[in-house]
Formats: sequence, structure tokens, C-alpha cells
Amino acid sequence: MPLWIWVALGSAVGGVARFAVSRLLPTVPGGWPLATMLVNVVGSFSIGWIAALLSARAAAGGAAAQGVEALRLFWMTGVLGGFTTYSAFALETVNLASTGEALRAVLYVLATVALCLLAALAGRALGPG
Repeated sequence: MPLWIWVALGSAVGGVARFAVSRLLPTVPGGWPLATMLVNVVGSFSIGWIAALLSARAAAGGAAAQGVEALRLFWMTGVLGGFTTYSAFALETVNLASTGEALRAVLYVLATVALCLLAALAGRALGPG
């Protein structure tokens, strides 16, 4: 199967999951964009964990290493690329700032970036390998 199909399939899965989270946790105008923050933190943890898993599989060689590229493209580029959302994070930050919520916008940026970095670090540290 061509590798781009793995990306397309993963993107569809991640996009639908992102849509579901946004429906479960809608953001009210001027409110904290919890859905976007949640998907970005969960996605950051997941990409760290998957990176550790795939590194361990690649290092093992042989049969374990087969299919690592397809798995990486499906999970990291596709699913997590479709699930996480930097563009929504940026727009929600701009919207908060432009509606008089500048402090909330700054806190949102700081919290999101810090939590995502810590989540990726934790995912990598807790991942197999």
C-alpha cells in the first residue's frame, strides 16, 4: 500500500476524534478553549510515547522493525496530525486577546506550551524502550 494512504487514513481518524472532542467540550465566547488544549496535550503525550515505541522497534531490527515507517506515518503524521491543532490554538488565542481577554490569552499560551512540552517529555519517558 502506498505510504500516503496511511497518512490519509490516519488523518481521517484523528480529524474525527478532534471533532468529537470539540463537540463534547464546546468553547463559549471568551471562555477557556479546553477542547483544543486537551487534544494538544493528549496529542503531545501520545506522540512522545509513539516515538519511543517506534524507536525501540526500529532498534530491535528484523521483523519488529518492519512497518515502522507505515506506523509512524499513520499514527504520528496522520492520526496525531489530524487530532492536534496548532491553527485552532492560534486563532483561539487571537480571539481571546481581541475580545478584551488579553491576560487569559497569555495564560492560555503559557499553559498550553508548558503542558504540551511536559506531556511530550512524559510520553517519551514512559514509552516502551
